[in-house]
Amino acid sequence: MSKFAKLISILAVFGLLTLAITSPVRAFENREGETVVIEKGEVIEDDLYITAATVVVDGTIKGDLVAFGQTITINGVVEGDLMAAGQTVIINGQVKDDARIAGAALQVGTEATIGDDLVAGGASLETMAGSHVGGDLVVGSGQALLAGDVAGDVIAGTAALELRGKFGGNVEAYVEMTAESEDMPPMNMYMTQSPISLPTVPGGLTVDEGATIAGDLTYSSAFELPIPSGVVSGKVTRTEPEIHTEAIEVQPTKGEQVTSWAVDLVRRIVTVILVGLLLNWLFPNFLRNTTGKLHSQFWASLGWGFISGVIFIFAGSVIFVATWLLAITLWAFTLSGLGWSALIIGSTIQITMTTFIILTVAYLVIIIFGSFVGKWLLGLFSPSFAEHKIWPMIVGVIIVVAGIDILRFPLLPIQPTGILLYFVITLFGFGALWLWGRERFGKPVVSNP
Repeated sequence: MSKFAKLISILAVFGLLTLAITSPVRAFENREGETVVIEKGEVIEDDLYITAATVVVDGTIKGDLVAFGQTITINGVVEGDLMAAGQTVIINGQVKDDARIAGAALQVGTEATIGDDLVAGGASLETMAGSHVGGDLVVGSGQALLAGDVAGDVIAGTAALELRGKFGGNVEAYVEMTAESEDMPPMNMYMTQSPISLPTVPGGLTVDEGATIAGDLTYSSAFELPIPSGVVSGKVTRTEPEIHTEAIEVQPTKGEQVTSWAVDLVRRIVTVILVGLLLNWLFPNFLRNTTGKLHSQFWASLGWGFISGVIFIFAGSVIFVATWLLAITLWAFTLSGLGWSALIIGSTIQITMTTFIILTVAYLVIIIFGSFVGKWLLGLFSPSFAEHKIWPMIVGVIIVVAGIDILRFPLLPIQPTGILLYFVITLFGFGALWLWGRERFGKPVVSNP
């Protein structure tokens, strides 16, 4: 369906709802319940608002009628506007002004008359033979069968449209007829619970030989459609369906994949090293202490890394729930100021925790584990370099980042292995941080969790 057709559907539904909730200047009567019936002979002098599962109007409403329900049936007279929304909307009587209806199944019966415009939005619209619309008809729906007469113009945005009636103005049909839409399944296959029988409308545009169009006919289709001669008094214009030029992802060549991988590898190594240098400058003893935890409690770091991850997730969930419960409780006791304060404080704690985890996973665990690897490797060849403040971190970061990214090389079938290695390194890094933090700020822990 084209953007214009979608716009029609949106305007049909939201126009109805907007008008429905707008408070009128005149007085109005309100009725609600499981079933609301305006009996034959009953006269409502003012506007009437109805909310019910079943709405039946057999009487007369002097003003406007706004109705919301599951099934809405108009058999009587509405002297003002009709605005109705429900699963099924049926008009068998008379609406002297505009009718705006929205629902899954919409039907304008054989003896129905609408004095001015009809705006409809839904799954299926049928104006039956004998019905009359005194103004324009605008419809946005899955399908529409227009067998009744329309004095004005018709604008339809739908996947399936059939014209059988007499139309006094122009007809614009935005159906976007394509080869695929010809074989669309009938609408009644999906709406078996409807209280009315839904018509079967072929996909695209169908013009019956008995139809008459006093003005022009404009329709959208990928190919010419057979329009019976003598039906259209004006000119017939076909427009090409709107082509949705979706962004097509072009697969890069192997050379482009390798180049992109190499550039990302260098960028990542440089970024992590720069963050490591900044960290070493701000906190000179931090890397030495956390790396020492990995060296002295290697496997314990892995276990505590897993445990600390679970603790962070649990703590974040508890803080989230507690924050909202406290805020809602304070709001319930009309302590809105304290409620907002609790929400702001809790959200700030959550944002801080999330930021810490992101930075740790992205940089800190690589720097800590890289420093450990670099110190161990340099210690095999040059113990003096292994005790340097910077070189172990630089060498280790290069090795760790390169190792992870090589396992994720685009031309290798083992890319998930790189993700798994990154996950294990993250656990080691979190565990070292946990052990260091417990030793520095709390009680010492045993080697094994």
